[in-house]
Amino acid sequence: MKSTYWVSALLLSIALVAAGYFIGNLQVNGKKYDRYVTVKGLSEREVAADLAVWPINIILTGNDLEQLRGQIELQNQEVSTFFSQQGFSPEEITRGPVNINDAQANLYNSAAATNKYRYMAKSEFTLRTADVAKLQTALSESLKLLSRGIVMGSKNEWQPIEYIFTGLNTLKPEMIEEATKNAREVAEKFARDSDSEVGQIRVARQGLFSITNRDVNTPQIKNVRVVTTIDFQLED
Repeated sequence: MKSTYWVSALLLSIALVAAGYFIGNLQVNGKKYDRYVTVKGLSEREVAADLAVWPINIILTGNDLEQLRGQIELQNQEVSTFFSQQGFSPEEITRGPVNINDAQANLYNSAAATNKYRYMAKSEFTLRTADVAKLQTALSESLKLLSRGIVMGSKNEWQPIEYIFTGLNTLKPEMIEEATKNAREVAEKFARDSDSEVGQIRVARQGLFSITNRDVNTPQIKNVRVVTTIDFQLED
């Protein structure tokens, strides 16, 4: 009976020692895992827009409804011919309806009584093209329409032409790789200062990609940017 008791006590002691060892080892490894540094990595690209959208307005005013209707249709035809001569296909030009407003029919228009013209005709075009250079040439050439009494304006005064970059998915893998490499370089600098070495990635958080104009004067040139936040393990 006593021998059984001593065997049980010995086994219990061995179990307690082993448990203490594993718990202590777990704490040491846990502290090592807590040694990490959080850094940010940046990647930027300057790219050319590959799509342009130009929303166009043509507005005429007058007092003779039929004459005004004929004038706006004639100008619409001249604008269509102009873009065709500039090399744009029919698929790149969308022609909207012609709207004619009667100022006297608007009961809430307080300026109708003093307005020189009763009718206002407005038509819309949208030019959508992947040939950005050709659109910019057409923009310069459109000034010649003024000599024929055609005044084209943009529907968006704050952004006459919208320039778009559609190739982001092609750039993503390379930019993420570059941002990660940049983050590791920052982490290695921190590790050298703390007499440590950079280990594996603990947690990686990819930021959102942003596409902005390079500046207000060259909206056709875009700046693509991404920032990643990465936790690197530190090792002795």
